[in-house]
Amino acid sequence: MVNSPEDLKKLKISHLKALAEEIRKYIIEVVSKNGGHLAPNLGVVELTLALHYVFDSPKDKIIWDVGHQCYTHKIITGRRDIFPTLRKYKGIAGFPKRSESPHDILDTGHSSTSISAGLGIVTALRMKEEEGKVIAVIGDGSITAGLAFEALNNTGFRKEDLIVVLNDNEMCISPSVGALSSFVSKRLTGNLARFIKKEIEKLAHKFPGGDNLVHLLKRGEDVFKIAITPGALFTVLNFEYIGPVDGHNLESLIEILNNIKKMKGPILFHVITKKGKGYPYAENDPETFHGVGPFDIKTGKALKSPDTPPTYTEVFGKTILRLAEIEPRIIAITAAMRLGTGLKDFSEKYPERFFDVGICEQHAVTFATGLALEGFIPICAIYSTFLQRAYDQIIHDVALNNVKVIFAIDRGGLVGEDGPTHHGSFDLSYLRLIPNFTIMAPKDENELQHMLYSALRYSGPVAIRYPRSSGEGVNLDWDFKEIPFGKAELLKDGKDVTVIAIGNTVYQALKVAEELEKEDISLAVINARFVKPLDENLILDFAKKTGKIITVEENTLIGGFGSAVCEFLADKNVSVKIKRIGLPDKFIEHGDLKTLKKNYGLTSEYIKQVVLELISN
Repeated sequence: MVNSPEDLKKLKISHLKALAEEIRKYIIEVVSKNGGHLAPNLGVVELTLALHYVFDSPKDKIIWDVGHQCYTHKIITGRRDIFPTLRKYKGIAGFPKRSESPHDILDTGHSSTSISAGLGIVTALRMKEEEGKVIAVIGDGSITAGLAFEALNNTGFRKEDLIVVLNDNEMCISPSVGALSSFVSKRLTGNLARFIKKEIEKLAHKFPGGDNLVHLLKRGEDVFKIAITPGALFTVLNFEYIGPVDGHNLESLIEILNNIKKMKGPILFHVITKKGKGYPYAENDPETFHGVGPFDIKTGKALKSPDTPPTYTEVFGKTILRLAEIEPRIIAITAAMRLGTGLKDFSEKYPERFFDVGICEQHAVTFATGLALEGFIPICAIYSTFLQRAYDQIIHDVALNNVKVIFAIDRGGLVGEDGPTHHGSFDLSYLRLIPNFTIMAPKDENELQHMLYSALRYSGPVAIRYPRSSGEGVNLDWDFKEIPFGKAELLKDGKDVTVIAIGNTVYQALKVAEELEKEDISLAVINARFVKPLDENLILDFAKKTGKIITVEENTLIGGFGSAVCEFLADKNVSVKIKRIGLPDKFIEHGDLKTLKKNYGLTSEYIKQVVLELISN
């Protein structure tokens, strides 16, 4: 029955519990087939319903921090019937998308942006003299980031009418404390309480020293709230703190939100939710079910072929364990992605050498710098798209000090269904311009472990970039081999055209070489291995030998690996025919990897087409 917030408001509050269960069942059903963020979405069903029941979206603007918990929001804002297309190519996105609906306020997929954006929007509404509430929904993990604290501080200072809903799914609060704080929150935000406070303030101002009296009364209320709630920090930041409240009690949520809707100034509403609620496997293991691929609903097991090669992430996790045995100075650092980066086993075996700093990539990088300055070898395992958040620290702290910090950059290149906020499309470009950096990308999972081993022996900062996908299925060497610094690998000699590939595009180039050999076309294939420094001698030799070069990379063409080759040849005054294959100057949409790679020419078929065109021209 519910296709819009207006439909939702027609229901009695007593009916919302049944609706919540229907939505949970629907989300589990779709995500089990499509994959997606399951546990976060199951935890905010009631909260989402309460927000839309009380506020008037899109006039009132609800901003979802990170955005991976927006599935219920999408279902009840006109996308119920197309929800089965979630994360599919040309289907609806797994994150808020302004082009999909006016109810989606901010395109987002990274954490901790909601309060800053919300403050900007509410300030703009005030300046334009337009009505509307602004609500930023942020999780307990996201609010730890520096950006969130900067926004809280500025909001409190400006005293704008911003509502921040803190979705806390980690804190343990006993039923008695939760019930008491909920009771107090209802009373302190109720109409009678606000009326009495205003009348007391009016009377107090009429007496000598009335301003001091008002201040003392306010301090007394704050002290009372701090005594029974964890809201001291937010009170100091000039927020009206309300909570903590059971985030699954619809009646309580709606009553308090109705009260909050009438209040002015910065408000922080603290709700307690259970991640994965309603699906036992997700409740018991919310870390695993945070983001999942297709799975069996009955067993909770991933639908993965048993003969699928290990992922690059899995190989990284096993390799760092082996390296830690022979190098005691290794420290592993991640930013709230212990499982996602493959560091779970390391954290359990070497807890004193493992640091999860939370969603604080900037801190992670500079923290690593400090460790490196004192002789340790920190390995920062961070997704490509999230490493962008620490760009200044990479330049100013790591590179400028020229310390040995190893960046294990997971999810380099296209990641598929998570879309433009998560594709690692830019890392080769944004790292290549930084002095002192060594940048590598392995052709397969076996080469990844040798690159990690080699990075321990190189000087200065090293970045190793690898994809999200499974490996090539090659055998893994048990003995580590050091890769000669800055040296590419000639995989196949040839005289007609040279293909220089980097990372997971190498095997596609080899496949083309094998096919064209049957057509009497001789294709040289070079596994670049290094983006910086380039193997200049090998590139120069084959530029002169074939006179035709094709570069292949799963990175934006602007400033990427192909650009590095072009710049080098131009500086050497070498005249060659050259064609670059890579990602265009755009944000790549979401969809399955096979479709996306076909669309953007990252296939052996397209490489072959370019080779033939280069020869014919």
